[in-house]
Amino acid sequence: MNLNLKNPIAFIDLETTGINVAKDRIVEICIVKVHPNGDEEVKTLRVNPGMPIPAQSTAIHGISDEDVKDEPKFKEVGKMIAKYLEGCDLAGYNSNRFDFPLLAEEFLRADIDFDMKKRKFVDVQTIFHKMEQRTLVAAYKFYCNKDLEGAHGAEADTKATYEVLKSQLDKYDVLENDIEYLAKYSMQNNNVDFAGFIIMDENGIETFNFGKNKGVPVEKVLSDQPGYYSWVMNSDFPLYTKKVLTEIKLRGFNK
Repeated sequence: MNLNLKNPIAFIDLETTGINVAKDRIVEICIVKVHPNGDEEVKTLRVNPGMPIPAQSTAIHGISDEDVKDEPKFKEVGKMIAKYLEGCDLAGYNSNRFDFPLLAEEFLRADIDFDMKKRKFVDVQTIFHKMEQRTLVAAYKFYCNKDLEGAHGAEADTKATYEVLKSQLDKYDVLENDIEYLAKYSMQNNNVDFAGFIIMDENGIETFNFGKNKGVPVEKVLSDQPGYYSWVMNSDFPLYTKKVLTEIKLRGFNK
């Protein structure tokens, strides 16, 4: 089943220096861009992360410091990537928890204004786990009846993710071929920021989800504890979390 698209959708996979969204960096990115008419484009590029790639990460994706020493840094290619993703909804595998938060961090570090709020996010892993509880390799075998050659390579994983989503739509009649529906179905949490430090409570109010102020509305904390904002901004929180907190703070000035 082909995807029923109103907007182009970009399937994204990142290979990185590690799994810390706030600290680690991209070393390879693949984007499979699918247009509403079914046309597909593939863009894969390697990135110099500006930091050593740990041996344990190289063991997974096969990319070493030597492989990326002459590649551009994200700041040099970020605007091109942002332009390529303009107007696209986004999809990936475990992407809502990792790829999209880390990509958002890279854009912010490069001072590139890439508005994540305007996009719908489809996480194929979430659909898969809700239906079958497996890994990408098993998902590809289960849904597409093929072995995934080159697993943990960005391009192979990204193309496999795209094929799995199409097969999921073929297999499950309950799934609607609609990106807005799939984005909602992919959601596992009520995070306001990607990392889950700020969430929406049952009343739709932005609330802290950690520390001494867990469960307390963000606006109340910012009002009652003026120094808390500065503490967060000067601590080791993801840049996107800080951006969301700043937006809430600035919004409060306009009330």
